[in-house]
Amino acid sequence: MQNYFRFSVIPQLPAVLEPLREIAFNVWFSWNYDAIDLFESLDPDLWEECYHNPVKLLQKVRQARLSEVVEDDNFMRKLHLVATRFKKYLSAKDTWFSKHSKIEMGGPVAYFSAEFGLHESVPEYSGGLGILAGDHCKAASDLGLPFVAVGLLYRHGYFKQRLDKDGWQEMAEMTIDFNQLPIHEARRPDGSVVTVMVNILGRNVVAKIWEIKVGRISLYCLDTDVVQNNPEDRLITAALYGGDLEMRIRQEIVLGIGGARALRELGIKPSVYHMNEGHAAFLGIERIRQHMLDNNIEFYPALQVTTASSVFTTHTPVPAGNDAFSPDLIRRYFEDYLKELKIGVDEFLKFGRPWNFQPTDPFNMTILALRMSRRANGVSALHGEVSRRMWTGVWPSTPIQEVPIGSVTNGIHLHTWLAPEMKALYEKYFGAGWEDQISDPDLWRRVSDIPDDELWNTHLLLKRRMVEFVRKRVRAHRERLGESPDRLRSAASLLDPEVLTIGFARRFATYKRALLMFKDVERFKAIVNKVDRPVQFVIAGKSHPRDEAGKRLIQQLLKWIQEPEFYGKIVFVEDYDTNVARYLVQGVDVWLNNPLRPLEASGTSGQKVPPNGGINFSVLDGWWCEGYNKKNGWAIGEELKDGPPELQDDIDAKSFYSILDKQVIPLYYAKPDGRLPLAWINLMRESIRSVSPVYNTWRMVQEYTQNYYAPASHRGAKLSANSFADAKEIAVWKGKMRDAWAQVSVAQIACDHQKPYEILVGEKVGIRAKVALGNIGPENVTVEAYCGEAHDTDLTNPHIVPLQMQKKDGDGSYWYAGELDACESGAYGFNVRVMPSHGSLTQKHELRLMTWGKA
Repeated sequence: MQNYFRFSVIPQLPAVLEPLREIAFNVWFSWNYDAIDLFESLDPDLWEECYHNPVKLLQKVRQARLSEVVEDDNFMRKLHLVATRFKKYLSAKDTWFSKHSKIEMGGPVAYFSAEFGLHESVPEYSGGLGILAGDHCKAASDLGLPFVAVGLLYRHGYFKQRLDKDGWQEMAEMTIDFNQLPIHEARRPDGSVVTVMVNILGRNVVAKIWEIKVGRISLYCLDTDVVQNNPEDRLITAALYGGDLEMRIRQEIVLGIGGARALRELGIKPSVYHMNEGHAAFLGIERIRQHMLDNNIEFYPALQVTTASSVFTTHTPVPAGNDAFSPDLIRRYFEDYLKELKIGVDEFLKFGRPWNFQPTDPFNMTILALRMSRRANGVSALHGEVSRRMWTGVWPSTPIQEVPIGSVTNGIHLHTWLAPEMKALYEKYFGAGWEDQISDPDLWRRVSDIPDDELWNTHLLLKRRMVEFVRKRVRAHRERLGESPDRLRSAASLLDPEVLTIGFARRFATYKRALLMFKDVERFKAIVNKVDRPVQFVIAGKSHPRDEAGKRLIQQLLKWIQEPEFYGKIVFVEDYDTNVARYLVQGVDVWLNNPLRPLEASGTSGQKVPPNGGINFSVLDGWWCEGYNKKNGWAIGEELKDGPPELQDDIDAKSFYSILDKQVIPLYYAKPDGRLPLAWINLMRESIRSVSPVYNTWRMVQEYTQNYYAPASHRGAKLSANSFADAKEIAVWKGKMRDAWAQVSVAQIACDHQKPYEILVGEKVGIRAKVALGNIGPENVTVEAYCGEAHDTDLTNPHIVPLQMQKKDGDGSYWYAGELDACESGAYGFNVRVMPSHGSLTQKHELRLMTWGKA
């Protein structure tokens, strides 16, 4: 055949259908079912073929069909309703943020993340981190928060999972046509495309900026696959988490440094910068560089402003999961760049290392993010505690309880994950306007008004839809493998909508223990195959492309489920993504999560189940530690304080079998009236009532705004005022403190009580300390007694007793004193510490300087 030119012909959208295009180019459609139904009704088969991508649909739909719907009064009426609601949403003035005018923000929040899971039609995510980022953006839009997001646009996304005949995971690369995504090139007022440039190893790498509208907010993504770049640099944004460490550092330079420059080119001036995980931590040094150039200030004053207005969220409780680069790699990539900051590479390396480091220690991006921000948090209360222990080396001598990492427990964007049938049920019984009150616990108490049969029948409808979806996906997988006609037909009988169905879907990492249910295979077979009370499982998940152990887990699982006792009762769904997730979280009876505690930072998949009528059955890890109230689901096992993981596996597996066999299954099949599992339905109600108002991103983003964004914005503005006067002053002061701190010591500690070992409840205990400060004045320090319950070598449940300066001694030292209340009997202890103190400090331990008495 001769070579030929290719071209595409796309339909011409009639003027009256133009609102369809406006809606298609805003991800708002993804959490509004009326909009989804509108697109689907154009051509249901094509809608599935386009994988729910409205932009692609409008490019492929037949011109004749568009002419038909123009004459269809019903379609045009629906279009008018959806378009009106869309415009009303975009122009609304009475948002949550507008109603809280006391929250002062000098500019928008800039939210940086390496991935964003907005919808399956925009495959720019790999898993939980991206889904959380996408849900964060949607909630910011709903709440009317001044907000902008920054990421990378990957030509090949993550990867599509393909399982071969042996059950081995293979990668099927996606090639994404950006012209078929709901995105636009970002343009300047003169119409030119916005680009930025970053220097990588002496080469000027150009990145084009694309804009994705997410309701009221914009997500700007950088793309290096442009003609100005050489082939090597065009690959920087080729694939999410692709390549080696060289590729990773290049991606993170483009995200952090290029992302900060992109906002500048767009004329956006954020008052707060939020780093979602450490991938964007180079953002901090670029902001310092910009402050230095714009305001003619030195590195350390610029550092004060940058860190004061930065927020960092860590998601990874496993050390190996945090990006780290060798000193040589940092030197090679940053030696020239750092000349603009007027600091050397060795000085810069300190910002990515523990306080007490070795010359060969790697440069850790999480540590850099912690050093480049004054407000940091984990993503659940337990994860905050784990993070404080994990990163205590960044704050030497600081008690773990005071390591400045807080927590904001993750949530879900409820309107994205809620099934339309459940939404209709809530609309019926909660009343009009309920969607604007989803964080109100009183609203969710109305779930008791929903009749048993309506709640149960709605759940069964969702369950049947999930079963049909799973059957189709399994058949498609078998067709691709060329399996026999009998095997293809048998897919239609997989699963039973009347049987108790448990879902398990997540990344296949070893610590998530996907095969824990097979720990005692014979016992598991007996439970699954009870004639009168069977149970079935739907499982999905990908392994990271370089995680060979994770791939072996999937392969072993697929071998197990082909055994006769498990066949048709445990089903694996290939290529887990947001579409698969929606079917599962909306359709299962129970959601299973059994990671090795405390390695699950949050685990938001389980939060998507309760609003849809499902119940959690989980290890007390991540968010479930807070969400479980002993009446809304089940908790697996008990934490083992000491002992190998294998012993914890045994304990948790036995707990899993026992609870499943003796509690979950009997409750599901108990139908006193012969029709409805009344006790189970009450458990569904409690799950809905207790989880839905708390574990959603509206509550989460409100918490970030009030406790992190607004204070950071205020602090950054204060340090920037008057030509950065406060920033300059605090930088000079910190330098003096560091230079003189070696002279500080606690020379003597005294307990003023006649019988210090026989203190009675209710008495006051006087504490005195003699402190040598050298050249530092007492106005520059805080002296405290750190008190708590004495356990071995540690103090628990600590509290602080401030000590006041009483007098200056003849040798130049100072005496400090205070009183401790002996409120309760027990064994207690205390020590005295001295720390730098200044009114412009954001963190108590900002200088990481602390001197303790020698007890």
